[in-house]
Amino acid sequence: MDALTLSATAATTAAAAGAAVGGAFDPAAWLAIFTAAGLVALLTLTLLEIVLGIDNIIFISVLCGRLPPEQRPKARQIGLLLAMGMRILLLLFVGWLITLTTPILPIPFTEKALSGKDLILLGGGLFLLWKSVHEIHHKVEGHAEATAGTAAKAALGAVLIQIMLIDLVFSLDSVITAVGMTQNIPVMIVAVVTSVLVMMLAARSIGEFVDRHPAVKILALAFLVLIGAMLVAEAWGSHVNKGYIYFAMAFALVVELLQIRMASRAARRTAGGAP
Repeated sequence: MDALTLSATAATTAAAAGAAVGGAFDPAAWLAIFTAAGLVALLTLTLLEIVLGIDNIIFISVLCGRLPPEQRPKARQIGLLLAMGMRILLLLFVGWLITLTTPILPIPFTEKALSGKDLILLGGGLFLLWKSVHEIHHKVEGHAEATAGTAAKAALGAVLIQIMLIDLVFSLDSVITAVGMTQNIPVMIVAVVTSVLVMMLAARSIGEFVDRHPAVKILALAFLVLIGAMLVAEAWGSHVNKGYIYFAMAFALVVELLQIRMASRAARRTAGGAP
């Protein structure tokens, strides 16, 4: 668990510990949400889930950019609904989820063994690396502009399958983080649903902004490359602080936004507009 998660956990350890422990079908556990401890745990976990969902939104926005414009909103909404459904499903089977941390696949010539979680993270990280590098190559080489026919557009079904695959990896990370903060399943479910609803509201604006600015799309893809590398490293037991990645990408985004602002003002002055 990285510093981002640890800081949030430290802030709510006492409160979360006071929240009732219960399953999804326990009425007392649902009522415990409305206690002071439950509300603090819910608020903190929701904010953390939103932050952890940034990479999910970026990936969905990049993939949806390959679709015809009229299909993009639908694909974004379905993608995020799939993410929400997958997170809730994993929470309902949280007992099985815990067993994924048991080593099952020894690595030859080493003392290490990969668990089910490691295998999922490894597969997801490699897929994310391949997809991100492929998209960067596609963008830099200008294939999208060179081929204006239907071959340049991805099929909606293929995009949704890719979104579902990577949703599984991000959902696993999200749910394990939630389990580390509270044992109250209803709190986790409400936090997940709330965070996904917030992401659904922001997804269209983020997607359209990324589509309008090619340099921002390259930054987003570079961010996904880093996330993919981090997932592979995590699978092999090398912990990487995700907070460093978020900070680096936020800094690069701020610099790019300033560049966009300067270019916009220069264009207005050239056109004879107001500075």
